[in-house]
Amino acid sequence: MDPIRILIADDDAGMRLVMRKLAEQAEGYALVGEAADGNELIALYDQLRPEVVLMDVEMPGITGIECARAIQDRDPRTVLVFATAHEEYMKSAFEVYAFDYLVKPFRVERAMQTLERIRDRLRGSAIEAMEMPTPGAAEKATPVEPVPGRMMLRHREGVSFIDIPDIAMVMRENRSTILLMKDGTRYVVGDGMAELDERLPDDLFFRTHKSYIVNLNLIDSIAPYGRWTYIVKLKGLKEDALITHERFEELQKRFI
Repeated sequence: MDPIRILIADDDAGMRLVMRKLAEQAEGYALVGEAADGNELIALYDQLRPEVVLMDVEMPGITGIECARAIQDRDPRTVLVFATAHEEYMKSAFEVYAFDYLVKPFRVERAMQTLERIRDRLRGSAIEAMEMPTPGAAEKATPVEPVPGRMMLRHREGVSFIDIPDIAMVMRENRSTILLMKDGTRYVVGDGMAELDERLPDDLFFRTHKSYIVNLNLIDSIAPYGRWTYIVKLKGLKEDALITHERFEELQKRFI
């Protein structure tokens, strides 16, 4: 199995050394690059596309929180870990779905545990062991009836007329909005997530995450991913979505 690609960023050279040692000592990781400020971090991210980013919050140019938002817009599946001496940024870190928040000076053992948990989640070995909120009566629910109707969709190749129930998911990817159909067809569209969220019928589609809208009829299963997020598997598709803990609780109510 390929090692997990990790990128580190901190404006303090001594702290980058600590991060580098962590990445080198953690089993199953490969350090692909390191940045000294936010601008360099984004440039390296675009070039290297790591699976994990370990970064400081306060950096010259672009802050870690701003970097996190930019990375989320490129690929919301990237695992983000903050390491900072400032506890007051914790709320902001979790608003961008950070996997963990290490407060300097942190213990090496604490940081290694975080990397181990990330490795287990990304490579799938910890999914069965994690607990999820009790779904209550959700498993007894009947599927939402598909909504008839068609949509005129403007995209890079022109205009398409599609059946709304055939839309599997809307997602953000590489700073673009992607509409994914049940048969795997992908459209890069000009509408933003908020616009499509308004256009799609809310008894058939559900906003699971700032970067995902899913077809309720196509949800196959939900499994843990990060501390505050889960993976939504869709029937017949290799692509999946993310759902936050808060939205998962809302989703349960739809099936009671």
